[in-house]
Amino acid sequence: MALTILQELEQRQIKAEVPEFRVGDTVRVGVKVVEGTRERVQEFEGVVISRRSGAVNENFTVRRLATHGIGVERTFLVHAPRISSIKVIRQGKVRRAKLFYLRGLTGKAARIKERRD
Repeated sequence: MALTILQELEQRQIKAEVPEFRVGDTVRVGVKVVEGTRERVQEFEGVVISRRSGAVNENFTVRRLATHGIGVERTFLVHAPRISSIKVIRQGKVRRAKLFYLRGLTGKAARIKERRD
């Protein structure tokens, strides 16, 4: 009985409009940011270096290079209400499920080839 109630609550929170993206893809994530009384959407663009599934708890980590070559990583819940949009910019061709090795690479070595389907 209790399990079905939990499953029903989870189903209500799952977003239907999540695009298909994989590890290695470059995505632009729109995050709702509250500043005082105002709310705006801030874009965060980078390469998806990991993805963990689990229904409502599904999350993914995006890495981008900020100014002066400093890497910034953010982990997002796929079905979080703070995420307004996820757009796939380009599809990457990779052979691993987790791209944590990109943390140690800089410049041209950190590039990912584009996948052509």
